[in-house]
Amino acid sequence: MSLRKFVSAAGIASAVALPTVFVGAGVADAAPAINATTITYNLSAAPNYASAIRTGVSRWGTLRNVKFQETTGRANLTYHQGNYSGGSYYTGNGHGTGNIYLDIRQMGQYDHVRVAAHETGHDLGLPDHYSGPCSELMSGGGPGPSCTNSYPNANEKARADANFRNGVSKAELDRTIVIRGY
Repeated sequence: MSLRKFVSAAGIASAVALPTVFVGAGVADAAPAINATTITYNLSAAPNYASAIRTGVSRWGTLRNVKFQETTGRANLTYHQGNYSGGSYYTGNGHGTGNIYLDIRQMGQYDHVRVAAHETGHDLGLPDHYSGPCSELMSGGGPGPSCTNSYPNANEKARADANFRNGVSKAELDRTIVIRGY
């Protein structure tokens, strides 16, 4: 076979074979990042809720593109406790770096683990969806204090994983968002 025919045949073969390589890979597919993003977190400013925070963070433990690591030193994410008007809230870049403020009064009304897991969801780039059902973690306080579900559903986990599919860009590190209210 001549070189020209070989190159032509190889080109056709790769054009036919190439699409089959990507079958099933959609936009919502949160394929693992080359290196998972590690979010370090510090609980020293929220000692009353340390156990609830650890459990809330662990609810996100099945993500492929994000890993959490507790530290007592400098951290990407710091949890605080206090009396905050408007309730618990998150401020940060929505991509692994920020501060979570747990309102003591609100924590007295709602499930501690649910609040911690919900606010951690904001650090993973997820917005509030107050009109959602209790089975949706990011519905926050919308379903009321009787809702104790502290697990993100499959859609919430997929969205969080997809947010970190390509790691963290400079633009994402430089932005600041504030999400008030649980």
